[in-house]
Amino acid sequence: MKPLAPVAILMLLTGCATTTAKRTTVPRAIPVALPTPGLEAVMGQNAAALTRSFGQPDADVREGTARKLQFASAICILDAYLYPAKPNEEPRVTWLDARQRDGSAIDRASCVAALNRRAGGR
Repeated sequence: MKPLAPVAILMLLTGCATTTAKRTTVPRAIPVALPTPGLEAVMGQNAAALTRSFGQPDADVREGTARKLQFASAICILDAYLYPAKPNEEPRVTWLDARQRDGSAIDRASCVAALNRRAGGR
């Protein structure tokens, strides 16, 4: 066991060694919100624009400055979440959730398309 003691001590000491090598910095990527095909006409819209597109919402929930508008069709349910970008600005859509009527997953753009057809038939 004694021959291993000096090796163990050296290993511990090398962990404490400092280097003078200069660290290179890597620039951080700036997050960019990429448009999701089929959602361009909804993201960033206010409540009035959503109502013009989809008709009257099936639910309108407000909490503080946030607002959720829910639109339903025979195919799906879309929840549009609206938040003001700055204080005293009108809330706009920042996020969308979509699901089929039975709760299973559906593509958000497909649900938006189904709701556009619903509004035309109302």
